[in-house]
Amino acid sequence: MKSSPREVTQLLRAWRNGDPSALDTLIPLVYEELRRSAQRYMARQAPGHTLQTTALVNEVYTRLIDRSHMEWQNRAHFFAVCAKIMRNVLVDHFRRQRPKVALSGEALVSPEPDLDVMALEAALGRLAALDERQSQVVELRFFGGLTEEEVAEVLNVSPITVKRAWKKARAWLYRELSGRSSDDT
Repeated sequence: MKSSPREVTQLLRAWRNGDPSALDTLIPLVYEELRRSAQRYMARQAPGHTLQTTALVNEVYTRLIDRSHMEWQNRAHFFAVCAKIMRNVLVDHFRRQRPKVALSGEALVSPEPDLDVMALEAALGRLAALDERQSQVVELRFFGGLTEEEVAEVLNVSPITVKRAWKKARAWLYRELSGRSSDDT
């Protein structure tokens, strides 16, 4: 079931204002979208990954419950927060498991076929200090599994702006994660 932006926004505001039934109505509306995001991310994982899509979505839901008093702006804000929560869940999981994650193809360009997610997490922190939008684009594309068009909607920018930020962020992360200087590229 595809949720309308207005319906989700109204439910978020009702939930924030203390209506517990709003969350019960909201979750079925957004669950499939969250699950698709989680599936896109999990499909890029190395074989033998121990975190399941359903467990990832359920953990996002569990962490969302603690945010009932958040000042939700709209549906796009909700999905951006969910992507950040998903990133945190995955990083926490990787800290415990320490597996390697494939970061090739559409995800990111890596000098190695496998990359430690903790190295990516640290690099994203540095990127956020340099360019918050690029960091958000990577977070939403890689951890949230969103397309360029979906990221544009979440960030309220044009798809071409997202495409440029994605390209620059990938190049910066490649240099950062490979240990190359900008003179080497």
